[in-house]
Amino acid sequence: MSSHPRIALFICDTPIPSVLAEDGDYEKIFNTLLHESRSDIQYTLDPYLVRKEDSEPEYPENVDKYDAIIITGSAASAYENLDWINLLVGYIADVAQTKPNIKLIAEAMSWDDVKGICFGHQIIARALGSPCVPNGGKWEVGITEVQLTEIGRQLFEDMTTITRFDLKNIQQMHRDHNPEIPESCHHLGSTAVCKNQGFIRYKPSSQHTPGSPINYGDIQIFTVQGHPEFTKRIVTKIVTARSGTGVIDKITAEDATRRADWRNDGVSVLGKVIWKIIAPALAA
Repeated sequence: MSSHPRIALFICDTPIPSVLAEDGDYEKIFNTLLHESRSDIQYTLDPYLVRKEDSEPEYPENVDKYDAIIITGSAASAYENLDWINLLVGYIADVAQTKPNIKLIAEAMSWDDVKGICFGHQIIARALGSPCVPNGGKWEVGITEVQLTEIGRQLFEDMTTITRFDLKNIQQMHRDHNPEIPESCHHLGSTAVCKNQGFIRYKPSSQHTPGSPINYGDIQIFTVQGHPEFTKRIVTKIVTARSGTGVIDKITAEDATRRADWRNDGVSVLGKVIWKIIAPALAA
């Protein structure tokens, strides 16, 4: 890994207009997350528009020059039979199998006027053989406490902003999920609404054994269901827009608003973990 990490950002859509106007597109939102998590790390983030309906999607000519790939959200469903989605799933499956030194990171999802849809986390899960399905119409919105597994606690254990090491708080916005953890992956946590809140997979060459300390450099894949890149302002805009059209019901919207000022571990915890996985020597 170089002293200047290079990251490919696979852009799968555009945020809703109110978010785009004040917070920017996905490239800006993820740059904000990465910079605020570790402002001391210099990096390059190259955007690729992998969702194109009328022309060829953009993919790196030489993916080997990247240390990591991050997948953004989309208004499409990860289980839809669309050419660009099938191409993305196949591409990620190939990278996961043949490029163990390229880190795959996903936490993004998005939404449209009809449904709230998880995407990046689910695309990777699909690429690894885990199905993506609707979660019985159950929304998970706003700051939510995630109950960590043992390996989840190990992953976040030195993040001092977590006051209870069995929990982390993260912004959520979804009603689809991956009910199964892909084979050879390690479950990170769950909530009452969504069992699979994320997973990691080690490189094939890793010597990691159950119970041994986490070696961040050995982690090839890291996904979370929630959104470290989402701020209170972004989620408030989404809830306002979607409850206004009836996509999010009144009770869910009011509950999300009630939790709006809860601690958000997105930047201070999950963002730092992302850097420890992408650039362990720089983020130590």
